[in-house]
Amino acid sequence: MSQLHREPADWKTLSSVYMHREPWFTVRKDSVQLENGRIIEDYFVQEFPPWCNVIAVTVKGELLLIRQYRHGIGKVFYELPAGVHDKEGENILEAAKRELREETGYGGGRWRWWMELSANPALQNNITTTFLAEGVEPLGPQALDATEEISICPVSHEQLGQILDKGEILQALHVAPLLKYLMQRGTA
Repeated sequence: MSQLHREPADWKTLSSVYMHREPWFTVRKDSVQLENGRIIEDYFVQEFPPWCNVIAVTVKGELLLIRQYRHGIGKVFYELPAGVHDKEGENILEAAKRELREETGYGGGRWRWWMELSANPALQNNITTTFLAEGVEPLGPQALDATEEISICPVSHEQLGQILDKGEILQALHVAPLLKYLMQRGTA
């Protein structure tokens, strides 16, 4: 088989050393060997728990977006309800349901797996799983973390298209599943 069509081989990890370990910032330095024998002594990987997103469609057919400040870029943008799968004994679907309930007060409905993405597979070890939840309804008030200030923004499919077109959702892990959602409905 030619180089053009040959499947690359996994790298062999020769050693791993943690440089820093905190709940939201864990970095390890790996020494790796490529299939051709080349050794990379300092390959840095950021470790994160799995992330989850929810495309939540209400019983009225509106999509639930949220708005919150993101300190890394210093701005407020639209986002999907989302969070971290970090609770012992909880699966990723349960984490997504919990995050939707905490951030919006909504729940229930019919849930299904939508897609998996990686923020940066070269440097990060986690996967983001998006779920589609249709027919969700208000179950109670938000239950926000101490670091969260979130507004809930129900939008129509048309409004979602406009928000995406204007670049008002910056988080790529949210844009991709929303574009798939609109494409499958013929509204993108």
